[in-house]
Amino acid sequence: MVNAKQQSPDEMSSTVGRLSATVCRPARINDFFYEQRPILLHGHTRSLTKVKYNRDGDLLFSTSKDSKPNVWFAHNGERLGSYDGHNGAVWDLDVSYDSKRLLTASADNTCRLWGVESGKQLYQWNTRTPVRAVAFGQGDRIALYVTDALMGQPSTIWIVPIEDDLENQTDEFIRKIVITGSKATVASWGDLNKTIYTGHEDGTITIWDAETGEQIKHVKSHTKAISDMQWAADYGYFITASKDHTSKIFDAKTLRVMKTYTTTRPVNSAALSPIRPHIALGGGQEAMEVTQVGGAKQGKFETRFFHLPFEEEIGRVKGHFGPINTLAFAPDGRSFASGAEDGFVRIHYFDDDYFDFKYEEESMEL
Repeated sequence: MVNAKQQSPDEMSSTVGRLSATVCRPARINDFFYEQRPILLHGHTRSLTKVKYNRDGDLLFSTSKDSKPNVWFAHNGERLGSYDGHNGAVWDLDVSYDSKRLLTASADNTCRLWGVESGKQLYQWNTRTPVRAVAFGQGDRIALYVTDALMGQPSTIWIVPIEDDLENQTDEFIRKIVITGSKATVASWGDLNKTIYTGHEDGTITIWDAETGEQIKHVKSHTKAISDMQWAADYGYFITASKDHTSKIFDAKTLRVMKTYTTTRPVNSAALSPIRPHIALGGGQEAMEVTQVGGAKQGKFETRFFHLPFEEEIGRVKGHFGPINTLAFAPDGRSFASGAEDGFVRIHYFDDDYFDFKYEEESMEL
């Protein structure tokens, strides 16, 4: 694994300040990836909902609307197996720090815990409504899952213990946080499990006190549903994706918008490179809205790369034949995975040109 440090919010602001008086020429679009053929993973029969690497980056997990999460070798795309048991679409997943356990969130009104190596279901939480999001807390001794607002039930965050000895695992929850406003579409833990961050259907982002369940802060910086939220390595900031055609970077403490990346189509997923000041965005026009004449080109089903401080597009990767629903960088930053409406997962390894690429800067006297 490459132990590279992402920029903190202060460092990012400093970088932008230093370069505010320079002329920058972006790289030619689509130059980084011609030499490398992607690895195509076809183990799902319906559209992808989530891809995620384990901490070491040797395993890639995927979920889709076909009810069967899969696990793959990340270096060659070989499928190791699937986790059978769900009876509906699986919306989200998370893998433990030691890669021994897997959590899944499903439309079948269950959250399930699996053994990664054995593929066996270890435990099941039954809910009244579909489970939209799931996340291990730091240390893997605690987890959260979020249920949908449906049939008179409010959207709710459930905090549950994760026992080392599964004989002691029960349905008892540590805390229940009822969301009275717009339902949560994404959720994750803040640093040291002290807070919980949720993104909502109306574009709101909320910080909750994990100990008391009280709302700490909320902002409405998006105008439509938030579809993804991913953290920087140091938990200093996070990136969001929204149906309002934008992706934004937020300061973790203040929820101040630090950067905005604007596209012409809904953004379904946004990921931060762990080694370079780059972000990746995936989305595209809904498949049902794309005419047969325009096809994939009209739908704009590319992964788009932006320079983080400059907010300028630096590259694109094509290949999918439907909207990209989920993106993840490998922990070493040398590849990324995308999952789309077409049912495929694609693993892309960056060419050497990508790592050599830098902006050409010409200092100016203002």
